[in-house]
Amino acid sequence: MTDLSSHHTVPSTQSGGPNPGILAAVSLGLTIGALLSSTMLTNGQTYVSPFSPAGQVAAYFHGNPDAVRLASLFQFGSAVPLGIFAATVYARQLRLGVRVPGPAIGFFGGITASVFLMASAAVGWVLSRPEITTDVTLTHALSFLAFITGGVAYVVGLGLLVAGIAVPALILRFVPRWLAWAGLVIAALSELSFLSMVIEPLQFLLPVGRFGGLLWLVAVGFLLPRSRAAANRREP
Repeated sequence: MTDLSSHHTVPSTQSGGPNPGILAAVSLGLTIGALLSSTMLTNGQTYVSPFSPAGQVAAYFHGNPDAVRLASLFQFGSAVPLGIFAATVYARQLRLGVRVPGPAIGFFGGITASVFLMASAAVGWVLSRPEITTDVTLTHALSFLAFITGGVAYVVGLGLLVAGIAVPALILRFVPRWLAWAGLVIAALSELSFLSMVIEPLQFLLPVGRFGGLLWLVAVGFLLPRSRAAANRREP
């Protein structure tokens, strides 16, 4: 009989799964693709804010169904690698021996951000239907729903994902300290963005959290060590 114990086994410290840096880069690229496609198909017309007059909001969605539909497609697509990123980094942090709530918080935040982004994209797709946008009040209400799910809810979840990675990375020196601190700042601003629900001027925090958070995830995704041995080599 063959002795199975003599077969080569993969070391338990080896980190499997896709490269998180690539996943974050794909999510960021699709997010940018949504903006570019919308700009090109509307001849540079600015995406209408839900806080604009109801007639103006309805006119934008009714007049640009293709742009809204394509942007929703890219947005929905960007949510998928983000969710995979959260799961991949969570598993890697466990392999690195992180036994604090940070990885679980980050995983919760990443899944939350991914799900709400999908919901926002689904609402955006509904808003691309001409039979829906003939109803001004309904269109205005759906635009607010797309904003709160793809804006505030998404950015707050993304901030939790960033924080769940940045805190252990700072303490255990998984990444350069300046990068970990930058992540903590981005996470704090992302969490504060929920105040924009009642203080509209704070809406500038939403793009800061969205693009700053994704850029940070790209950087940390490529720098996060694969194993505890690799992490130890980085420690002074």
